[in-house]
Amino acid sequence: MALGYVGVLTMRLEMPWVGNLKEKRALVRPVVERLKARFPLTVARLDGLDAHDWEVIGVATISNDYGWVKETLKMAADYIASEGPYRVASEDTEITVIGEGDLEEEELAD
Repeated sequence: MALGYVGVLTMRLEMPWVGNLKEKRALVRPVVERLKARFPLTVARLDGLDAHDWEVIGVATISNDYGWVKETLKMAADYIASEGPYRVASEDTEITVIGEGDLEEEELAD
């Protein structure tokens, strides 16, 4: 029996028309901050921080309900895609089981 689930969403955002880092941050940072406020998630700007035309955003959540994790990450992906003047170049979702098999091992030891 699983103890819980950790869900991670990564999205690569592209803005080829942006000319500098300041302009890119002005597009991406508000979306990241609103995402944190709106959903029970941890959000981080992961890659492309020094690039002016793309960035990777990571989103993570944890719960004992697989369906909740999956739906929350889907809502976050939809929100990111709809909020900014950028193009979502790629999207990847991974949900990992926590504690699978640990309870059985402990029960066998008793």
